[in-house]
Amino acid sequence: MRVAVMTAGSRGDVAPYTGLGHGLAEAGHRVTLVTHGRFAPLADAAGLGFHALPVDPRAELDSVAGRGLHRSGTHAGKLLRMVALARSVAGDLTDGLIAAAEESDVLLLSAAVAPLGLAIAEGLRLPSLGVYLQPHAVTGEFAPPMAGPGSWGRPVNRLAARAVNAAVDAVFTGAVRDARARLGLPPTCDRGARRAREDGDWPVLHGFSERVVPRPADWRPGLRVAGYWWPYGPPGYALPTGLTGFLAAGPAPVYVGLGSATVADPARVSAIVTGALRAAGLRGVIQSGWAGLRADGDDMLTIGEMPHEALFPRMAAVVHACGAGTTAAGLRAGVPAVPVPVQFDQSFWAARLTALGVAPAPVPLRRLTVPALASALRRATGDEGPRIRARSLAALLAREDGVRPVLEALEAYAEDGGVPGR
Repeated sequence: MRVAVMTAGSRGDVAPYTGLGHGLAEAGHRVTLVTHGRFAPLADAAGLGFHALPVDPRAELDSVAGRGLHRSGTHAGKLLRMVALARSVAGDLTDGLIAAAEESDVLLLSAAVAPLGLAIAEGLRLPSLGVYLQPHAVTGEFAPPMAGPGSWGRPVNRLAARAVNAAVDAVFTGAVRDARARLGLPPTCDRGARRAREDGDWPVLHGFSERVVPRPADWRPGLRVAGYWWPYGPPGYALPTGLTGFLAAGPAPVYVGLGSATVADPARVSAIVTGALRAAGLRGVIQSGWAGLRADGDDMLTIGEMPHEALFPRMAAVVHACGAGTTAAGLRAGVPAVPVPVQFDQSFWAARLTALGVAPAPVPLRRLTVPALASALRRATGDEGPRIRARSLAALLAREDGVRPVLEALEAYAEDGGVPGR
């Protein structure tokens, strides 16, 4: 079966689908990853086909509008600014998504492209399946991840989730309208399109573990938690000699990286990180990332992009922004975390790490200081509890197979020609 896995966003929004796609390809499917051109090497390494979409997410974050996301404010305010930024480029994805869909038998849609992907699937009469990395569906059990951590009470949680989903749908209003007209479909509103897929129990599989986020009891039918989709890692990968030499020269260091998050003042954040590590008596491996972090000295090493599955198990702890992908990688490695959430769903995942007992309380980037980060580092590395719990959880996650439920949904489709998972 020709399977198109469609996603958009930063590296963390793409990398998990390389593992999912590789697993489906090993089962005999022809898998094409459909996303931004800068991520073509990830697909190639995993042995997947690739269809490039326009828009460079890093360039967008470095734009005037992207830098505006750094302005202080509420989660809601940042979400609205991100919606405005995403809406300005959403229509640019349409041609690439349609072209890829025309060469496919089934579409697997991330939350980042689902509203537009569903219109294309309907227009081309293709079955589709949601493959989400976050729990976006309405529930009373917790607040929507994009709105921050915690719970505001069941009625407010549900109302907030509907508001967040409406804001996400609004990103694609114009693109969906144009795509439907182009494909000969009648017009519909955002609310009508969402109601149709919810009333029809459009199937969505979620790429995280129930041990980390249990499936809410009030989710509608069709929503399942599959387990993690680990990014594809080439067999036999060896860490660079400079890094292995640094690791051998002393005790296990602490990893610090903000992944695809950007910051307004990289030099200031870098100084806080190095100051906190030294105050806590720890060595550091600093990933430059999109934030442009750097550290100098015999006790610090600055690195570029590197597979987390090869690096994290060698660390005493990992300090990260808590995107869904890096959160998963840290849990897989079985090492304690120090959450430094920057924006959007990162506060949700940071709170989950703390609740699981594998991390101290989060230190949000906007409140990052040398004393605060040093204190969190001491708790993460000096207490045996987080380390024991992290190792235990990693052993349980290793037994799960997140690809299998997706494969079963595709196999069910192949057998009866129906919608995957229905």
